[in-house]
Amino acid sequence: MPHADLYALFLLGILGTGHCVGMCGPLVFAFPGRTGRMSAHLFYHLGRIGTYTAVGGAMGAVGLGLSQLAGRSGLDPLAWIARLQVGFSLLAAGFLLVFGLARLEIIREPAWMSLAAPDKIPGFGRILRSAGGSRSAGGMLVLGMALGFLPCGLSFAAFARALPAGGLLPGALMTLAFGLGTLPGLLLLGTGASGLARRYRRHSDILSGMVMIAMAASLGADVVQAWMR
Repeated sequence: MPHADLYALFLLGILGTGHCVGMCGPLVFAFPGRTGRMSAHLFYHLGRIGTYTAVGGAMGAVGLGLSQLAGRSGLDPLAWIARLQVGFSLLAAGFLLVFGLARLEIIREPAWMSLAAPDKIPGFGRILRSAGGSRSAGGMLVLGMALGFLPCGLSFAAFARALPAGGLLPGALMTLAFGLGTLPGLLLLGTGASGLARRYRRHSDILSGMVMIAMAASLGADVVQAWMR
């Protein structure tokens, strides 16, 4: 797994600070922020980033598993695996391109993202209410884990990039890098830094959109090189 991919996803998290403060900021104020303790913020974000990491690992594992499964059923396993990896790369590039164009406001964010809201999962609301009413470290951890599933173009882009990563660990590392990139801005909520992020949110959206499009182009270039071999 190229280190450039990890740097790009970390940068995506950093550049998405304006978006994160606007979208997740109210949740941070409403839950860990009301406790007045830094430990509550740390456990909340540990849960959130843990969810990102787990989903990225699952995406990477699914991509690798499907490739290997297809390889076992074909006459040429290596050829099947290569074809599926190319297909996953194209799929990820497509998602990244769409999310990037949405950040640039060239197109609208996909409507299907609202259908992926976790509140449609049975029992999610009960878990959220229970964890939200708790001020304990465990409650903040569970709350962060639950809210890590909230639909977000930035996190969905990171998940899409993890699909062709080539396994559980590479996929997990990619979304972990993204999650760590989102951490500084959300920890600085309530300071002048968060106000600065809100002021320049449009700029950060443009930059994060450009990073997504660059990752899509990189995946596309990998596909072209694979076809030319």
